[in-house]
Amino acid sequence: GTRLRAGNIATADAPLVVRLRHAGAIILGNTNVPELLMAYVTENLLHGQTNNPWDVACTPGGSSGGEAAAIAAGCSAGGIGSDGGGSIRVPAHYCGICGLKPTPGRIPSTGHYPPSGGPFALLGVVGPMARTARDLEILFEALAGPDVGDVCSAPVPVRRRCGDEIRRINIGYFEEHASAPVTPETRSVVRRAAEALRSAGFSVAAFTPTGLERAAELWWNFFGRVGATLIAPLYAGRESEMAPTMRDYLDTAGSAGPLTGEELLQTWLERDACFVRLLAEMEKFPVLLCPVSSGPAPKHGVLQWSRRDGRVSYLDAMQYSQWFNLLGNPAAVVPAGKSPEGLPIGVQIVGRPWEEENVLGVARCLEDALGPWARPPI
Repeated sequence: GTRLRAGNIATADAPLVVRLRHAGAIILGNTNVPELLMAYVTENLLHGQTNNPWDVACTPGGSSGGEAAAIAAGCSAGGIGSDGGGSIRVPAHYCGICGLKPTPGRIPSTGHYPPSGGPFALLGVVGPMARTARDLEILFEALAGPDVGDVCSAPVPVRRRCGDEIRRINIGYFEEHASAPVTPETRSVVRRAAEALRSAGFSVAAFTPTGLERAAELWWNFFGRVGATLIAPLYAGRESEMAPTMRDYLDTAGSAGPLTGEELLQTWLERDACFVRLLAEMEKFPVLLCPVSSGPAPKHGVLQWSRRDGRVSYLDAMQYSQWFNLLGNPAAVVPAGKSPEGLPIGVQIVGRPWEEENVLGVARCLEDALGPWARPPI
């Protein structure tokens, strides 16, 4: 999505494309993204703006917004997105489809641009997107496995889970977090999903992990301040070729200045402490259910959600996704309801690292309980 790489043609397939071809997939092509993937909307100076199939006046989200829009509109059966701060899950939520952010290293990111290294290897992953949870499982099984090009790669075999095994998992859910207020219908959709899982035989209880508000700040240190330090030099002498979304990102990230070595080390240590604390809390609840963001897809150019008691900022609204990029948890999104305007609202199903099969199993059960996928009114 950047003029810096206009006309670039890959010289070889990424491992994921090779695996898909071997599984019999027909590769259609690339879909639109924001410039260098650094936005929650999908528009750039090369290909313009991508619309949401549920309402073309709304964004499909980002950064994998083109992929989500194409799948929701029926242009493809499924595809691959990447996710460093919600970039699979937010577009899936906005467009009424399913998406999976895996544990770093479970599905190799080899060939992704920008490359996943350093702190970005902790945050950024690639994963499948599809209309149904069952299709996510099919894609996951075709894609999972180690590759030497991914610094987090690990030889974790795919372990199928039957329905009885999945239903023995305790699920904790929260409708809202104080650091990121949500719309009333978002709360009700999470509550509805929790009740559907309880009716399907799961043990479901209200539970909110501790320390998540700090996790969002630590995520921004990596994604924002470190990211800007790495990306800004790419535009030296070519600033006129920068899209407005990229300029906004660099201005916001640069306002606090680059991270010092001491700040980087402290961020990494605090991240690990948050990770250990969350894993200890997830001993009781191996799967969590929560919102994907503060609300449904906004109109193009609108980066805030109005509420009676104020506004939720663009970045704060996405905390529900950002937390689990920082901490490395696998997380899936399943459509679970609609806003008063008829826009999709998804819920997020979060598991412990390397337990994608549990996440996908719960997603499948929730999908069965809520009914079939809804087609957008296009």
